[in-house]
Amino acid sequence: MLEESPFKGKTGLQRVWNALHYSLAGLHAAITCEDAFRQEALLAALLIPATFVLPVTGIGRALMIASILLVLIVELLNSAIEATVDRVSLDRHHLSKRAKDIGSAAVLLALINVVSVWGCVLLG
Repeated sequence: MLEESPFKGKTGLQRVWNALHYSLAGLHAAITCEDAFRQEALLAALLIPATFVLPVTGIGRALMIASILLVLIVELLNSAIEATVDRVSLDRHHLSKRAKDIGSAAVLLALINVVSVWGCVLLG
């Protein structure tokens, strides 16, 4: 059986340790290279602590925090799509534009979700 990737093969705690380092490297790359991620991370740094001073239930707080974390997750995926498209080619192509625009639309929907969730929780 052919191996999928030469980088695969670690198991157990070594795999978990490697995965942690890859994840931290990804977060570092997003923070240093992606303006949108930095802006959304700043928004998260302000809004998540705010949930602990607002008069909301535990479930409301969880929904509010989850909606913010979803924006960060979607932004990371969008940034990965953009980097992959740019790695393949920097030439203008309608499919490259479509991929990037769809990723951007996903971030927009995640941001609309934040507004909706926060509005529902705060306004009742």
